[in-house]
Amino acid sequence: MLNNVGIIGYGYFLPELVVSNSEIAKHIGKTANWIEERTGIRERRKAEYNISTSDIAVKAAVSALDKANTKAGDIDLIIVATTTPDMIFPSTACLVQSRIAACNAAAFDISAACSGFMYGLDIAVSYIASGRYKKILLIGADTYSKIVNYKDPQTSILFGDGAGAVVIGEVPKGFGVITSFLGADGSGGDSIKVPAGGTKMPLTHELLDQKSNTIIMNGREVYQFAVKIIDQIINQAVHLSGVTIEDISLIIPHQANKRILQSVADRLKLPPQKLYCNIEYYGNMSSASIPVALSEACIEKQINKGDLILLIGFGAGLTWGASLMKWYS
Repeated sequence: MLNNVGIIGYGYFLPELVVSNSEIAKHIGKTANWIEERTGIRERRKAEYNISTSDIAVKAAVSALDKANTKAGDIDLIIVATTTPDMIFPSTACLVQSRIAACNAAAFDISAACSGFMYGLDIAVSYIASGRYKKILLIGADTYSKIVNYKDPQTSILFGDGAGAVVIGEVPKGFGVITSFLGADGSGGDSIKVPAGGTKMPLTHELLDQKSNTIIMNGREVYQFAVKIIDQIINQAVHLSGVTIEDISLIIPHQANKRILQSVADRLKLPPQKLYCNIEYYGNMSSASIPVALSEACIEKQINKGDLILLIGFGAGLTWGASLMKWYS
């Protein structure tokens, strides 16, 4: 138990615009059923052109602060996990800090793609366990609709926009994070990436015409990595914490693809109610997928005080992480 550190509040926000499979299918010469069969996704949310990642991050943050009964001025640190920041700098976290008037908080972004929330959670828990900070606001927010090529059938069918947030702080003895760990394999970095827009390939008219500033993905490699790493993460979490899979009340994985989750559930013989899935309505929201799923599971009363909850993330980098906690909120 890491000094009784846990989640004391949660919240999320989703853009109003709903994009159906039928709308996506028009651009790639496929059918809505073709998309659903391969992904488990029926629809996803999309931020309007004038809505930025910080806009939806702020709304999720306010929701989480309200649930935690915490004032913005009591937050010591804001971490925003995102790979779609408003701009290269200043950080999206600093923009959020200003807008919610968290005047006493330090602020920074982290970039670990779909594992971003798990990386942020591990950082936040470590800070609080060390005694450095008392309360941390962690936000996972992404607007991948702004970096997707809607003519690419591999990526356009997967991603949606959203933001989720948690407040992390001290919880009573016997509750909180039991084990937390991270991992990475940079040799798989080419499996999913946005090639242009950084210092290696600064944007030019030619690169923009080639859509090199959008996501490209080797679907087969990413699928194989995801299926393998989820098994590994679950087994490692169980081993480190000394519990069994049967002891865990709910596993909340990154919502990448329903086929991936179903494959893992079948191999580990997990009952459907133990593996949370909401990808049908939101698609892959990258760093937002876990905190949004966590918030919805709480609202739906699928998580109760004292339950063992396992959060697992995996994504570009390649990166992964997990956190097993005894729920208190």
